[in-house]
Amino acid sequence: MTEVLSAPEASISPEILNDIVQAALKAGADAAEAVTADRQSLSVGVRNGRLEDVEREESRDLGLRVFVGRRQATVSASDLSPATRARLIERAVAMARLAPEDPYAGLAPEDRLARGPFADMDLYDPTERGAAELEAAAAEAEGVALAVPGVAKSEGGHASWSSSRWRLVASNGFDGAYQGSAFSLGVGVIAEKDGAMERGGESRTTRHLSDLPGAQAIGHFAGRRAAARVGARKIASTTAPVIFENRVAGQIVSPAIGAVAGPSIARGTSFLKDRLGQRVFAPGVGLIDDPFRPRGLGSTPFDDEGVAVETRKLFDDGVLTTWLMNTASAAQLGLASTGHASRGLAGPSGVSTHNLHMTPGERTLAQMMADAGTGLLVTSMFGPSLNGNTGDWSAGVSGFWFEDGVVAYPVSEVTVAGKLTDLYLRIQRGSDLEFRGAFNVPSLMFDAVAIAGK
Repeated sequence: MTEVLSAPEASISPEILNDIVQAALKAGADAAEAVTADRQSLSVGVRNGRLEDVEREESRDLGLRVFVGRRQATVSASDLSPATRARLIERAVAMARLAPEDPYAGLAPEDRLARGPFADMDLYDPTERGAAELEAAAAEAEGVALAVPGVAKSEGGHASWSSSRWRLVASNGFDGAYQGSAFSLGVGVIAEKDGAMERGGESRTTRHLSDLPGAQAIGHFAGRRAAARVGARKIASTTAPVIFENRVAGQIVSPAIGAVAGPSIARGTSFLKDRLGQRVFAPGVGLIDDPFRPRGLGSTPFDDEGVAVETRKLFDDGVLTTWLMNTASAAQLGLASTGHASRGLAGPSGVSTHNLHMTPGERTLAQMMADAGTGLLVTSMFGPSLNGNTGDWSAGVSGFWFEDGVVAYPVSEVTVAGKLTDLYLRIQRGSDLEFRGAFNVPSLMFDAVAIAGK
């Protein structure tokens, strides 16, 4: 059961979470955890060199989860005044008493909790960017993209800065906090030729401003990407080699991550539910989850239940080694949490990875195209469809048809499809792994994929 309370912001003391947890226990809860999330952000959008929007956010929110036996409830609030906190606690305990019993609900066991001092991953850059600076960066990126021959229109440039701090306190003895920052810059444009239009864009986000690519680089890439797509053709349905560019290749791998999530396994709704300890990907393929990567967008010293995290090979030499589990799914499966709990302020925890990447191969994208000879290079993907029980998958794509290893012409209005359990065993990895986000894979090639065209 979940409820959200809203009211004006109030001051907060460092001990507020401990006080709330203790008050919840006194009110009748058998266990409790409290979370605060402090966030500041500023974002600016421009279009055609003119300011379009400015958004400023300053928030301080509280989440409380309580347990009465095996019954749980969560509440959240943006008003942290004493009166609202008292009402919050009262409401949470009352809701928990009325909630259905969940035999697997509970706080993380004490022996699984992370212990300080926590690792420093250099996630926070104290630099603050003002609105004028953000506007100038967004406008420059847009202007550079618009200057690329063939580009006709702008979908807008955007730049942002944010900082956040997360703290979790629980009655099992856990108390931990960390903070992070993020800087973003991006632009989208439309290229036009003979009345046909194609979109292209580029956007990057980094923890530190010094790691963010400049407006010139982002604008040039966005403009060239749009211009290269004009004149796209339709192709006949066929079966041919397909290469997914590294910027989109993660979308064909991500269903495997959802399929090894503990809640899916516990429900029996996963196409990999019987594959633990078995080969899923081709030999040599590794999928590594690293929560400690310096300046990583998914880095964290503990998960959202306070459980210790560690670097894990989810798939080692193509073999599935573990499920991704929070406390509840681990209890249901008779196992221990793997430190992958993920939650917001309201509601129970789900499951997610931290910094996930696939180990690269040895061939460049050009070499894979040369080895394939003729096929489809996918650079954009939309509308993916997945049968979670069988692994049947399809997606609309666009990109380039290549012949004799060289790009011949752009293509659009194409659908690719296959059974992921078959495709994964035939996966070939490129050498172009880039750490751009929290999930990174190199370009991926499959020797024969069903392609639906005109």
